[in-house]
Amino acid sequence: MKSFQVFVYGTLLRGEENHRVVAPYVAHIEKGAVCGWLHSVYDLYPALVLDPSAPPVDGEWLTVSEKGLRAMDQLEGYDGEGKHNDYERVFVTDVNGKTAGFVYVYSSERAKHLPRIGTSWRAYRQSRKT
Repeated sequence: MKSFQVFVYGTLLRGEENHRVVAPYVAHIEKGAVCGWLHSVYDLYPALVLDPSAPPVDGEWLTVSEKGLRAMDQLEGYDGEGKHNDYERVFVTDVNGKTAGFVYVYSSERAKHLPRIGTSWRAYRQSRKT
């Protein structure tokens, strides 16, 4: 069975509201980070803009089956390369230089009017509760 590495940083993280979408297809989870800027989309979910000069954004690498990748594509509004997608699915390498795989991202143009929220979706959500 083919598997894929996918970096998640928001609602697909273990314990977050959309993890249930991918949970049946996850074979392994490990902590990770990629360089970029997190933005809040209406305080509902984050959008990542990759930038090698930005600080590391906290997240997790999920090892998922092909069905898991398709479920994530559907959730993230990714219909394929060159299509009108909500998020783009691109290849990225972890800051450790060892782990690599897919991540769902926004373009800097699309995110330019959204507020930056730091380097952790969980920390941001926690700060909004207090």
